[in-house]
Amino acid sequence: MSKLLLLPAHHHLAPKIHTKSFSSILTHTVSLSPLQSTHSTFQSLRRTLSSVRAFDDSSSDANSQQQDFHQDDKNRGKSTDSHYPSGEFEFQKFDAWKSFSVKLRMLIAYPWERVRKGSVLKMTLRGQISDQLKSRFSSGLSLPKICENFIKAAYDPRVSGIYLHIESLNCGWGKVEEIRRHIMDFKKSGKFIIGYVPACGEKEYYLACACEELYAPPSAYFSLYGLTVQASFLGGVLEKVGVEPQVQRIGKYKSAGDQLTRKTMSEENCEMLTALLDNIYENWLNKVSSTKGKKREDVEKFINEGVYKVERLKEEGLITNILYDDEVISLLKERLGVKKDENLHIVDYRKYSGVRNWTLGLTGGKEQIAVIRASGSISRVRSPLSLPGSGIIGEQLIEKIRSVRESKKYKAVIIRIDSPGGDALASDLMWREIRLLAESKPVVASMSDVAASGGYYMAMAAQTIIAENLTLTGSIGVVTGKFNLGKLYEKIGFNKEIISRGRYAELLAAEQRPFRPDEAELFAKSAQNAYKQFRDKAAFSRSMTVDNMEKVAQGRVWAGKDAASQGLVDAIGGFSRAIAIAKQQASIPRDRQVTLVEVSKQSPSLPEILSGVGNSIAGVDRTLKELLQDLTFSNGVQARMDGILFQRLEGVSYANPILGMIKDYLSSL
Repeated sequence: MSKLLLLPAHHHLAPKIHTKSFSSILTHTVSLSPLQSTHSTFQSLRRTLSSVRAFDDSSSDANSQQQDFHQDDKNRGKSTDSHYPSGEFEFQKFDAWKSFSVKLRMLIAYPWERVRKGSVLKMTLRGQISDQLKSRFSSGLSLPKICENFIKAAYDPRVSGIYLHIESLNCGWGKVEEIRRHIMDFKKSGKFIIGYVPACGEKEYYLACACEELYAPPSAYFSLYGLTVQASFLGGVLEKVGVEPQVQRIGKYKSAGDQLTRKTMSEENCEMLTALLDNIYENWLNKVSSTKGKKREDVEKFINEGVYKVERLKEEGLITNILYDDEVISLLKERLGVKKDENLHIVDYRKYSGVRNWTLGLTGGKEQIAVIRASGSISRVRSPLSLPGSGIIGEQLIEKIRSVRESKKYKAVIIRIDSPGGDALASDLMWREIRLLAESKPVVASMSDVAASGGYYMAMAAQTIIAENLTLTGSIGVVTGKFNLGKLYEKIGFNKEIISRGRYAELLAAEQRPFRPDEAELFAKSAQNAYKQFRDKAAFSRSMTVDNMEKVAQGRVWAGKDAASQGLVDAIGGFSRAIAIAKQQASIPRDRQVTLVEVSKQSPSLPEILSGVGNSIAGVDRTLKELLQDLTFSNGVQARMDGILFQRLEGVSYANPILGMIKDYLSSL
C-alpha cells in the first residue's frame, strides 16, 4: 500500500475507460476460411450481445434487505449540497521553523528529488489521463500525480512557477474539471502559471484559460466551433446482410440496443443526449466567460463566428500573445533574471512526480483515510489477457475492501470511481462489500468522468456520493438480446442443427431462428425482472421510493449537476471535497492533517516495466493492449452504460470505435 500525505486544507493528492466492444469480430476472421470467418464473426457478435444482459440479483427484494443495515440509511439522499464542507484549497505559508525544516529535508533527499532553486515545473497535458495512481514504470499521465504536482509546486521553494503545455486531450470532463480546479488553487500561492496551446479545442481551452497568461504559436490549430454529440446505428447494415437483432430494451432511455436495432436516434435518446450536451456547453460558456471577464453572450457570439485565426483570439483577449515556445522560454528567463546565454532550469512532470511529499514537509497526521480506486470496465475475475490496471476486477477489489473494513487504523474511506460499468454480478458483490464497509466507518464515493450502470451501482453503496458537474452518472436500466442469423445463413449456404433437452434449452443457443412465442415471453419477463431488481436496489440505496426512482432511472444518463437535483448524487465537487466530507463524517477537525493511504496502487508488471523503458522494446503499445483486452468477453450478465461519443468533448474513451470497423466489415460481405 502506498501512502499519500495531505495538508489540512483538504488538498487533493488524488489522481480510459474503455467499453468492451466488438473488436474480436475482426480478430476472429484473420485465420479462418470465408465460411468459418462469417460464422465465427456472428457467433462472437451474438455472444457479445447476449453478454450485455440485464442486471440479475439472486437476493429476494429490496424490502427484505433493509433489515440488514442501519436505520440511519433513511436519511441518505435527502441532504443538500450546502450541508457538506466545500473542501476548498487554502494556501498556508510556512513559518520560519517549517521553512528551515524543509530545507534540511531537501539536503538529505534522494538524488532524483534534487531540483535547482528558481526552477520552472513544465507539465504537458496530452492524450489519455488515467484516474489510477500508476506505478513508477507505467507510461502516460496520471490524474493523482498531476494534481499532487500542483500542490507540491505551490509549496516547493525551489519552484518559481509552472509552464503548462496543453494539447489534444482524450478524457472526460470530470478529469478536466479536477485539473482546472488545481490550476485555480495553485494561483493562490502567488507563483505564476503560464499556459501554451499549440493545438486547442473547447476542452483544451477550458483548462488553458484558467492560467494567468496564455500563449500560442502563430500556426496554432484552434477549433473553437462548438460541441456535437454522435450516435451510430447498425440496424440498416445488419438488415442488408440478413441479421435480425432481437433486443429487449428495459428503460426508455437505455440506448445500448438502439445501435443494433435502429437506423435513427430515438426521441428519448435524443432528449437525453441533448440535455447532456446542453449541460456541458452551458458550463463551458459560463466558466470561460467568467474567467476571461467577458459576457457569456459575447463568448457565444465569438464561437458562432467560426474563428480560426490566432490573431483574432489575441484581439478578443482570449490569449495573451502569439509566441513560439522558445520565445515563451525567453520570456520566463527574463522574468526569473536568468541570463540569455544560460539555460532555464526546467523540471518535467515525470521527474517532479518522484519528489516525495515528505521532502517538502507535506506530511499527514495520525488519522488515516483509505483511498480505493476503481477505474475502467468491470469484470468479476481477471482474464488471461488482462493487464494490471486495465479495469476493475471484482474479486481483487473486494479483497481490498475487506482488508480496509477489518483494519482499525482507517477512520474513513473514499471510493474513487471512474467506470461505465460492466459485469452486473461483480457490481452487486462489490456493492454488498461497500455496504458492509459503510457499517463500520464512513464511506464517501467520489466520481470522476463517469460512474454509470455498474459504476453507479458501486457508488450508491456509500453514505455520500460526490460528483463533478459533468460526471456521466445513472444509467439505471437494462438491455439484453440475441441475433437471429437465419437469413444470413441462408444467403451463404450455411446450416446449423441443434439437438436439445428442456423447453428453453435453445433460448440463446439457436441463433439460426427467431424466438418462439413462449421463448420471447420468457425473455421479456426475465429482462423486466432484472430491471426491477436493479431499480429497487437503487431506490433502497438512495432512500427513495420506487416510484421516485423510476422517474430518474429507465436507463437515463445524467450529468452530475442534474443527478444531484434528482437525488442520485449528494454534492458537487472533486476529490478534495470528498476528503473534507470524509473528515467531517469521521469527526476529524477540519484543520487537522490526515494521511491518505492508497490501498489500490498498481504493482508494476513486466510489460509495464518494458513499456516504461520504451514501447518499441516490448512491442506493446496501448492500442494493442486494449485490443487484446477486448478479445475476452464476460459470460455473465452486464450492467453497462452505452458508449457516448461527444466530438471534441468526451473523445473515444466512452465511445465504441469498433462499430465503424464492424460496419465496414459487414458492408464488404
